[in-house]
Amino acid sequence: MSDFNFNQYNQFQHSQQQGQNLLAAGWRPLNRDFDWNYFLHLVQNDGDELNRRMMGAVSTITDSLGRSYQAWWSNVINLCSSYTRGELDQVWNYLTPEPPCPDHHYIDSLSVETPMRQVVSRSSIPIDYALNRLQETAIRKMLEILGRPDLITQNYLDRWFYFPPDRFDQWERLDVVSTVYAYWSSHDVWLQIDYVDRGRRYWTLMAKNMAPLIQKATYGLAVMLSGYQNRVGQIHAQFSTRDFPEEIQAFSDAVQQTVMTQDRLAVLVHGDPGTGKTAWTQAIAKEILVPLGYVIFILDHDAVENFVPPAYLERICLIINEADNLAQDRSTEIAQASNKTEHILSLLDGTLYQSVVSVGNFELEQKLVVLMTCNTTERLDPAMLRKGRVDLICEFQHRFV
Repeated sequence: MSDFNFNQYNQFQHSQQQGQNLLAAGWRPLNRDFDWNYFLHLVQNDGDELNRRMMGAVSTITDSLGRSYQAWWSNVINLCSSYTRGELDQVWNYLTPEPPCPDHHYIDSLSVETPMRQVVSRSSIPIDYALNRLQETAIRKMLEILGRPDLITQNYLDRWFYFPPDRFDQWERLDVVSTVYAYWSSHDVWLQIDYVDRGRRYWTLMAKNMAPLIQKATYGLAVMLSGYQNRVGQIHAQFSTRDFPEEIQAFSDAVQQTVMTQDRLAVLVHGDPGTGKTAWTQAIAKEILVPLGYVIFILDHDAVENFVPPAYLERICLIINEADNLAQDRSTEIAQASNKTEHILSLLDGTLYQSVVSVGNFELEQKLVVLMTCNTTERLDPAMLRKGRVDLICEFQHRFV
């Protein structure tokens, strides 16, 4: 046997071993059926390769049956050997169409590597990690909504396997050695899981229109980024909007009405410490914005400077506390030392997230609500208070005991 055939044989043996492991884990061989239309397509468009493959199959069979130094019954047994069957399987796989696979031309797709790895240092904040966690949470919740798939397949070294859907339990328990495909026909959604290494996997969810699924999966979600800490969960409000004085309640009603009519809204509330500004923003987020499908982001100084709204979210609310320490007057030396003021202004204008439109992926008319608090407006950059940047302003004077 030549070196090439020996290497090929070893590769086939390894494939067989992996196939046996998949069989032990509940996977089953996926039989590929002959299709005359596909065969005629090969004849018309790939005749030379078809002829080469067919001659190779004939040569393999002839070599197995024509060994003169063996008895005829030994040659017949050799025809059923693993190596010969592997050679013939390659020809059969060429002659038959592959099982269904994801359409990578689908408009919407979300990808994430799991389990997540967080890298935090003094020179970096965990904003990318938090956004990836949010994306992972959204994908997992969408999979819960989709439920059990109609088709689960896996390809490994030219062999196809399928996992019986009625035996499917959890994605984490599914053995993945190469690439797994899952399909939900009623939603026309594909999931692709690629094996990375040491249990790590790369998930990609694809659909023609994923927006309805994303809205359901991200309903009620909130992301907190403060210092080197981050959290993905749900918004918590200590008080209700009706716990505030009547003038604040009237302002809350005005905010609610404006949210319903505008795609972009910036609200600024100011007042002495202890007047409930932060508690009010949380109450507005929980009572008004969450029911409308907004995903809440609570950002600190560093997060604001580096934040870009995720393109796959249709409705986003940003809560920015102590805005007077962020959007300071650019005529001062402190403000000139950073670009936080310019970043907040671009967020309010919409120029940051609308200046570049993604091509063929999540073409959403994104809605943005920014809720800002500060102790005083005196230190704010004058451009921030310009008409068209901040839509509603209110001073809080009531003190919570």
